[in-house]
Order: sequence, then C-alpha cells, then structure tokens
Amino acid sequence: MSGVVLTLHVVGALDEGYGRAGVVAASLTVGLAVGAPWRGRLVDRLGLRRAVLPSVAVESAVWLAAPHLDYVGLIAVVFVGGLFLVPVFSVVRQSLSVLVPPAQQKAAFALDSVATELTFMLGPVLGVLLVTGGSSVLALTVVGVATVGGGALLLWADPPTRSASGAATPAAGPAGRVVTPRLLVVLLAAVAAAFVIVGTDVSLVAALNDAGRPQDVGWMVALWAGGSLVGGLLHGISPRQPAPLVLVALLALATLPAAFADGRGALAVAVVIAGLPCAPVLASINATLVRLVPEERRGEVMGWGGTMQTVGNALGAPLCGVVIDRAGAGAGFATAAVVGGAVAVVGLVVVALAGRRRAHGGGVPVVTDVVTAPVRDLREDPARR
Repeated sequence: MSGVVLTLHVVGALDEGYGRAGVVAASLTVGLAVGAPWRGRLVDRLGLRRAVLPSVAVESAVWLAAPHLDYVGLIAVVFVGGLFLVPVFSVVRQSLSVLVPPAQQKAAFALDSVATELTFMLGPVLGVLLVTGGSSVLALTVVGVATVGGGALLLWADPPTRSASGAATPAAGPAGRVVTPRLLVVLLAAVAAAFVIVGTDVSLVAALNDAGRPQDVGWMVALWAGGSLVGGLLHGISPRQPAPLVLVALLALATLPAAFADGRGALAVAVVIAGLPCAPVLASINATLVRLVPEERRGEVMGWGGTMQTVGNALGAPLCGVVIDRAGAGAGFATAAVVGGAVAVVGLVVVALAGRRRAHGGGVPVVTDVVTAPVRDLREDPARR
C-alpha cells in the first residue's frame, strides 16, 4: 500500500508532480535495499524480539510524522522508514524453514507467495480507496498502523528462527563460506525475476493508458495477481521442483504474449498467463535460499534476496519505461521478457559449463545441485529430505 499512497500524497496533498513523487518512492526503495540484509543479520545475531523492537519504535515515529512533513522532510523520513522496516518477509520465511519439515517446505513457501500475492492485489486498492474516500493523511496513518501492528504481532508471537536443538545446518560452501557460486546464482535469479515482474507492471499501466482505459488498471492487475495465485497453488501441490533459473526463463516466456496482445480481452488473457509463473518463481527462490545457508545466517541472506529483488525493480522500471516512451507498451513487455529471459539463459549456460568443468577435474565449484538440477520428485530423493 505504501508506494501508491506516498505517490498520491505527494501529488495531491503536497501539490508536487509525479517525477518528484518518484524521488520519494526511490528514497523508500534505497532504504529498503540497504536495510534488509542489516535487519536480517540482527535477527540472526540478537534474536527476533531484540532485533524487531527498535524497528517497531522507529516505524512508529516515522509514520506518525510522515503525513505532516513537507516534501524534503518526507524524503528523509521514508528513507529511515525503509532502513528500519520490520523484516516481516525474511522472518516469516526463516520461521517456515524451522517449523515445516523439509519434505513440505516447497508447499509452505508456495503458500507464502500466494499470501503475498493477495496483499499485492488488495493493498493498492485499499490505499486508493482510503485516499479518495478520506485523505492521503488517513491512508498514510493506516500504512503506519499496519506496519507497526505487524511488528507488534511478531514480537508477541516470537516465531522460532532457529531449530529447537540449536544445531546449525552446515554452510553451503567450502570451509564454511556462505557466499558461494550457488548463492550468487539464486540471487541472480531474484534480480531477473524482479526485472520481468516490474517491467510487466509498468508496461501494463502504459498499455491501458495508451488505450484510454486507465480505469481498467485495477482489475487488470488483479487478474495478473490472480494468475500468480493459481500458479502458486499448483506449484505448492506439485511434487516436482523446477530450479529458480528455469522458472525465471518460464516467467519470461509467459510474459512475451502480452507484447502482441491486441485489445482488452487479449491483454486480460495475456496477463493471466504472465502471472502464472510469478508466485512459483518467488517461492522457489526463497526455498532454495534457506537450503543454501546455515541457520545462523539465514536472516541476512533472506535480506540479500530482498535487496536483489529491489535491484531488479530499480533496473527494470526505468529501462522498460524508456523503451515504452520510444516504441510503445508492447515493446515494454518484450523488453521485460527478453532481458529477464536472457539473464536466466546465460545463468543456466554458465552453471552448465561450470558443472562440466568440475566433472572433468577443473576445480570449479559445482553450482548445479539445488540451483539448476533437473526437475525431480522430491519425495523420491532421500538427500533432499
């Protein structure tokens, strides 16, 4: 909700343009990108309650002040808000990796992605309703209450982020290294997936604006998220585990038909198709990240995963926007698909070459295991359990 509400507040209540509203959104994004690994690392080192309590206190002050600040003050405060944002996503996924048996974690992470899709369907709509039916000050206050309330709920529930036995899982890399080729490949998948998703978002809005139907954005985005929700449920019940880079390539391929959609009906069908792989991609990335690192570093690494998705957003939105300005919305969809797909394919090729070199004694660490291994049934592989 925060992005759309901040934009409407800057444009409406502060009487600034959309360009200056973008600066506020960028300030929040930079804060999120910098703060996510740091907040996750604090959870690893200090435990959930000691790490989250300062976030709750800072977020309370940020969102209490934000509705009443001028433009410059708002830029500074939302950066602090992003920096100290309660690490809900990383904590939930850390906790799932502890509470859910390994054989069922794919389904759990898929359900997590489906729940996230529901928030992206409902949050912006609720934000717009609060602004239009009340005011942007009211909407920003609701954002603050929800943010602080989520943090308070985590403090109360205190879900486990470590195994009860206290036994840490082994590090993925040699000599206990956490930053390994495997991890870097998954983070690359996170960048590519975010690039495709944000490029699709920008292109969809542009396509409807160009067609003179901006009022259709809401239900078109809901269709897109609905496709993702269905894909996430199907991914969760399937025993097969496609690798993150494979799913990113599939996401890019599913996005391509939107570039050639002619008319609202065709575009509606295309965005549903484009949405189907979204939740599976994110679920696969999160499930793989928690398997690649020891428990005592999961919060930090999940934070890095969020940062890489932020990087993908920061790259995809302006690049696709420039292409749309020059060649239209269809070219924006195509750019999102081609660039994201190319990154996935290059990653797959590099991994395959590295694995082949390792097989011939070249000494390059194998990065194929949980990152790009052939699709298999998890229940038939004891090593995965």
